[in-house]
Amino acid sequence: MRVGITGHSNLVPECVPAVQAAITEALERLGTTLVGVTCLAPGADQVFARAVLALGGEVEVVLPALDYRDRLKPHQVADYDELRAAATVVSVLPHMSSGRQAYVAANERMLASVELLVAVWDGVPAQGRGGTADVVEQARASGVPIEVVWPDGARRKP
Repeated sequence: MRVGITGHSNLVPECVPAVQAAITEALERLGTTLVGVTCLAPGADQVFARAVLALGGEVEVVLPALDYRDRLKPHQVADYDELRAAATVVSVLPHMSSGRQAYVAANERMLASVELLVAVWDGVPAQGRGGTADVVEQARASGVPIEVVWPDGARRKP
């Protein structure tokens, strides 16, 4: 089963174990071999990728732009590199630079290829295109089922 991810990139570190457990539980309920599709953004995307790999699934990466890795903060690069190296397929969209347009395109590519979307989402409405709530709205509009994951204690940095 192909499962995509959208979620907040600014999770507070203390809640990551609870989010990881909730994602793992949601994926285990599917009871099938998984292919997780992600942009490998810090936060929810990387937590999801680790959960998929821990369950013996494959990870496919859709990178929004050619400079995606370069736009990461220095402390985020090692985790990104580790997960990208563990991926089965890496697609890089033809955008030269990361930004809203590239993120929207990557999310559209991801949604078009999955049977379910896991959303690590606090329920706050969309603040613009390309964010978590926007991807949830797109999934609903296109008929992709959504599993919202927001365990007790989950929080975002302000």
